[in-house]
Amino acid sequence: MRKRTAVQGLLLTATALVAAAAGVGGTLLHQRITAPDTSAVDAQAAALAQDLRQDLTAGFYSAGGGAYGGQFTEGTIVAQVEEHGGALLSIDADGALGHTAEVMLGLVPPTGTTVSARAYPVRCYRFTFARGAFSVKHADMTCPNTQADGRPGSLAAQMGGLLARQPATASAYRKMSAAGYDHTADGATRFLTDRRLVSAKDTVTGLSGREAGTGVYAVALRVNGVCHYLRMDSGSSAAGLIPLWAAPADEQHTCRAQQAVGAAALYGSDPAKEG
Repeated sequence: MRKRTAVQGLLLTATALVAAAAGVGGTLLHQRITAPDTSAVDAQAAALAQDLRQDLTAGFYSAGGGAYGGQFTEGTIVAQVEEHGGALLSIDADGALGHTAEVMLGLVPPTGTTVSARAYPVRCYRFTFARGAFSVKHADMTCPNTQADGRPGSLAAQMGGLLARQPATASAYRKMSAAGYDHTADGATRFLTDRRLVSAKDTVTGLSGREAGTGVYAVALRVNGVCHYLRMDSGSSAAGLIPLWAAPADEQHTCRAQQAVGAAALYGSDPAKEG
């Protein structure tokens, strides 16, 4: 009797294990079928890494054909990220030259793409870079589950809204010089309007600036409620500069001139001209 009971117990255990395995297998199969295809947005992350490599290739080895070329600042990174359908979440210094940037891609299809937006699910990535193409590395990361200021809510929705409110005139990220404009709030305002980086339809508020080195003036301002940084450079190489860009997500709620100073100083030079 004991033997028969033991056999029955083993059969019940085996049946339970098979059922559990079938359940797990079914769940995994369901997840595999319903999980979004991330290959398209992952490809954009790889393309972004390549853009960074081209712009950071220094000195003799530089091909001179980077995605944006010229002076490399935070504005260069923001322009590259938005070209690939995303937004810069944060950027931090890892040392004298090293940096870590966290980005969100898949907010909109990248520039020039005709593929459906559903092919680009929102994903987040961490990029590390210093000088030189060899320094650029990237890996996927878990997207933050709160808004940029830590409040509950969808960060993806917040970033999508910020992209939608940016002035259309600034989205081209034209490289231009701010030479000839006073390094004052009034001079910054005249530069923005004269160069049509903002239009009469745009609302500019909270403008404040500080000197950010010899011949450089950094400004924090809000355009249509979105924090932007402006780098005014009176130097001879200023024409190769992206002067206006949206601040990273983690600085949107503060938007201070001191933050603009740090953003404007990110390298602030052309790596291709450095040995």
